[in-house]
Amino acid sequence: LYGRENGLSQVWVRDMDSGTLSTLSFDEAVYDVWSWLNWTFDTNKLRIEYTSFVTPITSYEVDLSSGERTMLKQEPVRGGHDPNAYISERLFATAPDGQQVPISLVRHRDAGDSPRPMVLFAYCGYGYSWPIYFDANRLSLLDRGVTYAQAHVRGGSELGREWYEDGNLLNKKNTFTDYIACAEHLIQEERTAVDRLVANGLSAGGLLMGFIANERPELFTAIVAEVPWTDVVRTMLDPTIPLVTAEYDEWGDPRDEIYREYMWSYSPYDNIQAQDYPAMLVTAGLEDDRVMFWDPTKWTAKLRAPKTDDHLLLLRMNMGAGHAGESGRYDYLREVAHDTAFILMVLGLTEASAKAELQRVPLGPKRAPYAGKRLDRPPSIP
Repeated sequence: LYGRENGLSQVWVRDMDSGTLSTLSFDEAVYDVWSWLNWTFDTNKLRIEYTSFVTPITSYEVDLSSGERTMLKQEPVRGGHDPNAYISERLFATAPDGQQVPISLVRHRDAGDSPRPMVLFAYCGYGYSWPIYFDANRLSLLDRGVTYAQAHVRGGSELGREWYEDGNLLNKKNTFTDYIACAEHLIQEERTAVDRLVANGLSAGGLLMGFIANERPELFTAIVAEVPWTDVVRTMLDPTIPLVTAEYDEWGDPRDEIYREYMWSYSPYDNIQAQDYPAMLVTAGLEDDRVMFWDPTKWTAKLRAPKTDDHLLLLRMNMGAGHAGESGRYDYLREVAHDTAFILMVLGLTEASAKAELQRVPLGPKRAPYAGKRLDRPPSIP
């Protein structure tokens, strides 16, 4: 049996003779496990696929009688990779309504627990549970002392159908306050600090990035919004745009005043304020048929006039790509390198300072724990 427990994917095995139910156990704190290679019904062997933040995709054969696990193959990592050099963790943040929001983290083992540079990622919609997976491109950040974290906010299905329904339609703001609660928790626990925290989200997660930019800009030193959907109401009022009518079940139909007013209240494009914003990198694709290229473009343009800071506000328009960015191997890696370079730049991580992070050399005075108040109002990737 395959499912989820406490937000993590799980495999249960039922003994057909005794009726007892057991689970396959794994050593890492966060991981993903699944199977689709078992064609023989009458067998005591099970093949599974396993991955985590630190373990590349690995195929195992499990003897259900003894529990013995045999590795069949593992995705190679060019340049070498030592999983023992990294640590993954699972934390929980308390949302304003009392819900416990899971956070998955990975960091270099030598980075320590004091406030460290961090990228906090979230998706947030369509009931899609963003998986825990190994990404060799992420190692470049981890090896420079940056912690990578995923906030499993409502709008996904990590904790079941109710978790999804509590983050869509007229409950969408739970998604945003969940993410803010995760950021505040990580700061209060001194896992990171406001001048070392980079927010990251794509597509529907880009909408989340737009919301936090307007409502809680002081929590983040930078925001990376990838193909963000920001003009919620005007987009949803135009049924000629691809996917719009199919999206009514997710966001609501703005022809209904109740949904329209709720959308106005969180639409990033319509809630831009005269205030300081973090440094921002916004990406878009000219051939994107899910988030039209003009959406992040006009949002970026509208931000320039009222913002009261001199922080970077960059728009990267890919003139030949769609929603998922470049498809060519090396062109895709150039995009990854650009995003990584931006993150390292805003975090001030030169090669010397990156070595200092791993050697636990303080780069400046230690900041007091964050004591700000909460927000009190209430892909394929979809």
